Amino acid sequence: MRSRHLLCLALLMLPWTLACCTSVRAAERKNVLFLICDDLNCDLGCYGHPLVKSPNIDALARRGVRFERAYCQYPLCGPSRASFMSGLYPDQTLIHRNAIYIRERLPNITTLSQHFRNQGYFATRIGKIYHYNVPKNIGTSGHDDPDSWDSTFNPYGRDKRDEDKIFSLRPGSFGGTLSWLSADGEDREQTDGMSADLAIRALEEFAESKQPFYLAVGLFRPHTPYVAPHKYFELYPRERIQVPQVPENYHESLPKSAVLSLTRKREQVDLDPQLAKQAIQAYYASITFADAQLGRIMAALDRTGLAENTVVLFTSDHGYHMGEHGYYQKTTLFENAARVPLIIAGPGVEAAGRSSANPVEMVDFYPTLTQLAGVATPSHAMGASLAPVLKDVSAKVREAALTQFADGYSIRTDRYRYTEWSDNGGGAELYDHQTDPREMINLASQPGQQAMVEKLSKLLRQRVDAIQEAPEGVRQIRPRDR
Repeated sequence: MRSRHLLCLALLMLPWTLACCTSVRAAERKNVLFLICDDLNCDLGCYGHPLVKSPNIDALARRGVRFERAYCQYPLCGPSRASFMSGLYPDQTLIHRNAIYIRERLPNITTLSQHFRNQGYFATRIGKIYHYNVPKNIGTSGHDDPDSWDSTFNPYGRDKRDEDKIFSLRPGSFGGTLSWLSADGEDREQTDGMSADLAIRALEEFAESKQPFYLAVGLFRPHTPYVAPHKYFELYPRERIQVPQVPENYHESLPKSAVLSLTRKREQVDLDPQLAKQAIQAYYASITFADAQLGRIMAALDRTGLAENTVVLFTSDHGYHMGEHGYYQKTTLFENAARVPLIIAGPGVEAAGRSSANPVEMVDFYPTLTQLAGVATPSHAMGASLAPVLKDVSAKVREAALTQFADGYSIRTDRYRYTEWSDNGGGAELYDHQTDPREMINLASQPGQQAMVEKLSKLLRQRVDAIQEAPEGVRQIRPRDR
């Protein structure tokens, strides 16, 4: 009852909030609908997954451009979200772990949605955009940045109230441990279902007020605990689920830091295959549940007539392992954790229904959305606008995408992934996606690969050196400065 009361109160306040804001009805300005799932990899129908049902995300891909090779800057929620919201790399935000408020490190940063606010847009956050501890912080503001928004909503559904029913590999631990629940009740009782309700109401209000808007909707699923109503679990019979296999002595081919990234969650090492199938089933169920909520939001965008003037960006904060390399969850520098789904649709997207195979980064969101919306891009934003790719999917805005984690940095080119680690004696990894898309054969020390290693190492060093420079006009507070 408490969650329903809060939802009703939020909905009642929304029209009053819109009416009280300073409205700039600039017809030439494009609205922004920013949709993000939490811990979602590319296990989606439109990315070629043979089992996962994602009809609404697939439909969005048909009306927009799907980026085949989009990569996060850091495969962990807090650093990744601070990066794309600031337009800066983690070495510039100085945020390399969770539970840090962005202004602890960048007190005068103009964030992405804040920049739209400054241009007369009404910026609304529903759910998780900055870091939250999930499920602990559901129903709160988490580590949100108040300066980024005019209005915020923190729904609280039965997935939070039903924590005592959730199975976990580590009893009582959910957010960082494999955990799941096939839930009673309906979609709209779940936190993400409530977020969809709020987003629909917001779109209806914006359609009526004609107020230019930046609406960010952050769904919590499929983040652990994987919670979704029973009907979504029923879509994925366990006998159809395949658990990825890893060759014996696989770790011997990897640098020590890479091995540490794959063994850091000890209760998930050598996971029993039947238990693994349950986890994978629950993850898939949570994806399809989240897809259904996104479909409801997109239907409202169409119904209100806002689709014609609204840029839609859909993504996740980073990728995710579900048994690949013998690992589950995030925080590695393999393709599974670094790669994210990315679809952009709406006005300015002339190549709708096509996909781009060139590498792009999440830091590119800032200049892309400002350009598409007709808003000037601030000088501190480090990314490259993807607008040329939205007109011609063969256009190339960068040579390689950069991701970092712990003491390692990795770049992904059209064909290769190259990674260097500095601790534990250092070490390198080289993978040829043309012959080894699963990244299981480390070529870094093999004969005949030295020239490629030297070439990619030089490119990686150039990229890493470039992000050590302080961002223009942005004050940085390093931990030792406090």
